[in-house]
Amino acid sequence: MDLTLYVKFFLGLVAIINPVGLLPVFVSLTSHQTEAERNHTAKISNFATVVILLVTTVAGQYILNMFSISLSAFRIAGGTLIAIIAMSMLQGKLGEVKRNQEEDREASAMESVAVVPLALPLMAGPGAISSVIVFAAEHKGLANLLAMSVTVALFGLLSFALFRMASVINKLLGKTGINVITRLMGLLMLSIGIEVIAAGFKGLFPNLLG
Repeated sequence: MDLTLYVKFFLGLVAIINPVGLLPVFVSLTSHQTEAERNHTAKISNFATVVILLVTTVAGQYILNMFSISLSAFRIAGGTLIAIIAMSMLQGKLGEVKRNQEEDREASAMESVAVVPLALPLMAGPGAISSVIVFAAEHKGLANLLAMSVTVALFGLLSFALFRMASVINKLLGKTGINVITRLMGLLMLSIGIEVIAAGFKGLFPNLLG
């Protein structure tokens, strides 16, 4: 098992989900909560994100088979989606693929925001789910499944720790600092998206691309 591969997968999740960039959203959505309630929301949202990604890891290939979608075609679709989100992040925004105005209005009226919209679609959104499905389809076997599960769980712990310190980090970095990090993550994410798209085209047109 190549440990470097899973470090890359972990960093990919950090770039795609961008928990630091979500901190202002988390603070805003939980502004009416006490500190204990905010910590509970952070715990539930990250637990739900891990569960969603783990289910996707196991079921992803079956979903592709059910709809007769080739891995190469899904790579192109997923990579394009990741690139679209990344272009928005390069402007310091989350993008409407992750959230839109209607969802913002609906979220503001919700009493509990842990699972919706925090876990889904803000964290375990289309980009993260696409990335996990592609990675799981490329690296099959029980050992790889266990390694992916551990990687996703470690990401959940990191994200939970960041959410626990959301108010402090938000004040420390400020809007400008968080936007800088979001843009850097967007650049990494765009690179990941382009790599996924290129692999998809290579799989669909092996003779064309040599």
